Amino acid sequence: MHEIHADAVVVGGGLGGVAAALALLRAGRTVVLSEEFDWLGGQLTSQAVPPDEPSWVENLGVTASYRALREGVRRYYRDHYPLTEAARAAREFNPGGGHVSRLCHEPRVAVAVIEAMLAPYRGSGRLRVLQPYRPVAATVDGDRVTSVTLAAVTGAGNTDAGGADEVVVTGAYILDATETGELLPLTGTEYVTGFEAQAETGEPSAPAESQPLNMQAVSVCFAMDHVDGDHTIDRPASYDYWRDYQPSFWGDKLLSWRCPNPRTLEIMERSFTPNPDDDPLAVVADQRISPGDGNLWTFRRIAARRNFLPGTYASDITLVNWPMIDYLEGPAFDVPDAAEHLAAARELSKSVLYWMQTEAPRHDGGTGYPGLRLRGDVTGSADGLAQAPYIRESRRIRALYTVTEQDLSLAVRGDKGAVSYADSVGIGMYRIDLHPSTGGDNYLDVACSPFEIPLGALIPRRVANLLPASKNIGTTHITNGAYRLHPVEWNAGEAAGALAAFCLDRATTPHAVREDETLLADFQHRLIRDGVSLRWPEIVGY
Repeated sequence: MHEIHADAVVVGGGLGGVAAALALLRAGRTVVLSEEFDWLGGQLTSQAVPPDEPSWVENLGVTASYRALREGVRRYYRDHYPLTEAARAAREFNPGGGHVSRLCHEPRVAVAVIEAMLAPYRGSGRLRVLQPYRPVAATVDGDRVTSVTLAAVTGAGNTDAGGADEVVVTGAYILDATETGELLPLTGTEYVTGFEAQAETGEPSAPAESQPLNMQAVSVCFAMDHVDGDHTIDRPASYDYWRDYQPSFWGDKLLSWRCPNPRTLEIMERSFTPNPDDDPLAVVADQRISPGDGNLWTFRRIAARRNFLPGTYASDITLVNWPMIDYLEGPAFDVPDAAEHLAAARELSKSVLYWMQTEAPRHDGGTGYPGLRLRGDVTGSADGLAQAPYIRESRRIRALYTVTEQDLSLAVRGDKGAVSYADSVGIGMYRIDLHPSTGGDNYLDVACSPFEIPLGALIPRRVANLLPASKNIGTTHITNGAYRLHPVEWNAGEAAGALAAFCLDRATTPHAVREDETLLADFQHRLIRDGVSLRWPEIVGY
């Protein structure tokens, strides 16, 4: 069996994993980074979700390395795409002119930028990327993880692993940056899933009893455009089931333009107009003003044809991450039939597309949009959908500190702002945004203050050398809804990687760093030096 050793092992190549690896590499450490899908970048790339970011993202609220990723995306478009003069000159260029984010773009561009950020370290030999590999086993010695076994997905893996079917990786620190906290059960690290009980967390929105299998819906996203001709896909096998499916709180069938407003729960009807003749440079994506989902076509549009020279794009390209693809029938992990649920979620997404192509009410009074064309070339998968499901909620460590609703809720905190932690390792901002759940809950949407990321949320209570580096940090089911988004996941991963490097440099432990004022101050100074903000200026949340 092939064995690889490095100073640190990062399992999972999503945004948190990439950020963790970069932090370790900047500190001079060697890293093994693994990823089970074809693209690094997780929710930004293989899951095909344009970035959900705070309204102030162009000026503050993200780390310097995350800003470099964003700037790299814009630079890639300016260097390689035939932009109009106006688009090229736009300082805050939004390639898709989408309303959900100030930087809606094609996932493949982010892949290219991430690969470029990692390239110097791969060239020097200090970074080995094992892809596509996923963790299948681990060994532990007391409170320490000693190894992780990775298995190649669909055949032998890449040359960095010598083409081996299985690889054993070892390192002083193991970082779990998987989308569902896969290393936690494999290593026996204590964790929680789903809803915690109010008696445990004190959260106003928590239920009386814990509900470990009540998790946010997963979604399988896809990209599409609208061109001449009939591009109707084959009728999905389960289409009849999904066409008639109606959650009790939805106000209509799931396959419809009607659904609850996440913030008010009132039933609203969204519009859908392919290729509107709008000016994408006039779009102001600001979640304080509007979530931007009124017209689904422009909501998550990732390529606006009017940003490019005439003839470059026959159509806009829009990304479908809309309410009707939320899968509510069961969890994606910690249940025996998880694989069946993930397969059914893909069937739901295909059914939504087929419904739009054949039966959806049209804006002009007709029925169906056969010109909608699935763009699997944009998402990089064989079946035309995103390579990976969009996982909103992970297993979460039992941490030294768990962030709760009352730490950041505007309703609770009022004008005091979010709790400020002495051990802050970063900042973030997003409303608590919980999608409908596998337990039958409707949306839960709570206004928040800009918040900090406490170091205690990145340290397991018992295990000494395993660190969470994604959505598996010490949040609750509720606060995960605010901490799960792109820049916060990146910040958490970056802080975890920096912590592992700092502990190696000082021959200390994560627990000691948090407990010792001098060590903590030195670590926070290192974060600030590397462009990680620890405090917000005075800002009112939304």
